[in-house]
Amino acid sequence: MTQYNDCIIFLLSKAYQKAHSNFKKQLLPHGLTPVQHLILETLWKEEGLSPGEIGKRLVLDRPTLSGVLNRMTEKGWVIKKSDDDDKRVSRIYLKSKAKRLKPLLLKKRKLANKEVLSGLNREEKVLLKRLLRDVKG
Repeated sequence: MTQYNDCIIFLLSKAYQKAHSNFKKQLLPHGLTPVQHLILETLWKEEGLSPGEIGKRLVLDRPTLSGVLNRMTEKGWVIKKSDDDDKRVSRIYLKSKAKRLKPLLLKKRKLANKEVLSGLNREEKVLLKRLLRDVKG
């Protein structure tokens, strides 16, 4: 039987905890969570997506995403509007705060990534990203 410190599940879990905790600290002053930041990044790339489209891109289930979007709406990050062609569908748009803070928030993500990878050389960073993409599938 494999020791826990050789178990890939354990190692990935601990690496995730470290990275997530680090990024959470970077976002805390802005009242954002890492998941909320992912949603912002998705909308920075393409505004006006439906919750379903955001969920597919980020692999988030509908109930989780609904709660997160409600909190982001309450905190003034996004606004929900009815689709012009189908009023049953809502579209998510960025509010001015989300647009204004984009450069700073992207810088914070970059810093969090840099800190997590600080013990690796360039080749190891590239390899780690490739392997994680392969494992993710």
